[in-house]
Amino acid sequence: MSTLVQRLARLASATRDDGLAPELRDDVARRVLDVLGNSLAATAEPPAEAVGRLVREWGGAGRSTAIGAQPVPEPSAALLNGTLAHSLDFDDTHLPSVLHPSASVVPAALAVAESRGASGAQLLDAIGVGIEVAVRLGMAGYDSDLGNSVFFEHGLHATAICGAVGGAVSAAMLSGVDTDGIADTVGIAASMGSGLLEANRTGGTVKRIHCGWAAHAAVTAAGLARAGITGPPTVLEGRFGMLQAFCGDRVDLDAVTTGLGERWELPGIFFKPYPCNHFTHAGIDAALRLRARGIDPSAIESIELGAPTAVLRTIGQPPAEKAVPKSGYHAAFSGPYTVAAALLGGGGLGVFHEDFTDAAAADPDRLALAARVTCVPDAECDRIFPHQFPAVLRVRLSDGIELSERVDVNRGGHGNPLSADELATKFRLNATRAVTDARAERITELTYGLAGLPDVTALTGELVTDA
Repeated sequence: MSTLVQRLARLASATRDDGLAPELRDDVARRVLDVLGNSLAATAEPPAEAVGRLVREWGGAGRSTAIGAQPVPEPSAALLNGTLAHSLDFDDTHLPSVLHPSASVVPAALAVAESRGASGAQLLDAIGVGIEVAVRLGMAGYDSDLGNSVFFEHGLHATAICGAVGGAVSAAMLSGVDTDGIADTVGIAASMGSGLLEANRTGGTVKRIHCGWAAHAAVTAAGLARAGITGPPTVLEGRFGMLQAFCGDRVDLDAVTTGLGERWELPGIFFKPYPCNHFTHAGIDAALRLRARGIDPSAIESIELGAPTAVLRTIGQPPAEKAVPKSGYHAAFSGPYTVAAALLGGGGLGVFHEDFTDAAAADPDRLALAARVTCVPDAECDRIFPHQFPAVLRVRLSDGIELSERVDVNRGGHGNPLSADELATKFRLNATRAVTDARAERITELTYGLAGLPDVTALTGELVTDA
């Protein structure tokens, strides 16, 4: 019988030969545009600047575009662009695997496509398969009895672990290796993916480079396979393979291959409407609804934020850390702060980048309101999670009136998708933090026209910052 790696490699090889269906290519193009917008918005962020300095220090012959920088070697471009893509926590999310696939896969694929002279259609096909592989590996770690990802339960960042493998599939497809070479690339990349989630709880900037490192690993794995390094054929399901090592016996191997190539997870992946941890979004929406009802924040005596038990470790614990975030980035993982921001401020799409600056996170009014928020588990939210990230807000006013808003279906995914206009607005607001309106429009046109481009240099040539 074929191993899991062999089956994934055959899908990749067949898709490279036959191409994705037009509707899937269209979906991939939307994800590429989303990644590029998120990345352009992050070019002035300290982690991106730090990685940029490291990439310049490494040097090397430049064949791939690092956004906002000069051409650099494939792995360096993947590292910087992947860091940019995930730095603002604005990247798409797959449920129930609870991982962000595009921020690792797109930077890896784009670096190799440019360096190897691949066409736009080849890039779209490679990204589509890479994203599919990443989320299916994440689904293998979802335990329905537990009601959560085993990766997440163990403090592991499935985004970085599975993203390295998905990105490696994309890179291998674009590198021109045969089916066995794609399988070897997966076998190599499975030894490279890593990432811990403690930064979500207590701070640090390392999580912002997780997708960059995954993309770097993906490109490196493809290069090693081209050079003759091989990987174990049972690297996914084997006793000492990736899934057993990370998730133990709580692994659903069928999730990797059931309907593979016929039923695609790709179209159902959520686009984020807010630049913060996805677990906070339903609380933000509930707060915005209360704000629309005319609630006066100064009259609020207390707020109870009910959420799935599993997510409270990220957005509610430790309580003292979440009530007083260390930085703007730390605030993006705080349930109390994001609720306060939605009630008091909010720009762009309701809550936007200006709500996650260090200055905003230290604003006395926001901190005073955040201090009135208590995070608690909610049984109905537990029932729904992780197919959605629900929340309920219960507010008590100083005159004794109690108000509540429950949000069971997140914006951005099935049941409540972002419209084409909302996605366009998100990209424009992101991109114009770094480039002109005209350049942003040109990037949009080229991205949506990728299927007809003979190579990707017209697009990558536009990824130069103006601001």
